[in-house]
Amino acid sequence: MKYIKLHSSTTLDIYSASFESVLECPIIEGGIAAGFPSPADDFLDSSIDINKYLIKNKPATFYARVNGHSMKNVGINDGDLLIIDKGIEPENGKIAVCYIDGEFSIKRLKVEENRFWLMPENDAFQPIEVLPESHLHKN
Repeated sequence: MKYIKLHSSTTLDIYSASFESVLECPIIEGGIAAGFPSPADDFLDSSIDINKYLIKNKPATFYARVNGHSMKNVGINDGDLLIIDKGIEPENGKIAVCYIDGEFSIKRLKVEENRFWLMPENDAFQPIEVLPESHLHKN
């Protein structure tokens, strides 16, 4: 899959997605038991197109590479590649990519009464209160 860098910031590098190519990976059609491990390589049945299963809304989908450690406690690590669908409405308590005051950031959203926060998932980082004068876009 090809992608083109659209924006770079201290927290995320944003890329456009190309859906012209098919990205196939082997699949075990019979499923996998959640118990005893099995040598699955001997039973690969066919392939699936990863794009088809991971991307539901092509026009609203882009990629971002994570820069930093503020979300490491939920498994979002420095260097991870995210698939982002900006058509999904952000919700209180959910993780979202936000564009605030000219910078992209990925944080957990928190709404308390009339206050709005971007919450890190790493105790080494402080929550960010979104002030009324801030310019915030949530994806």
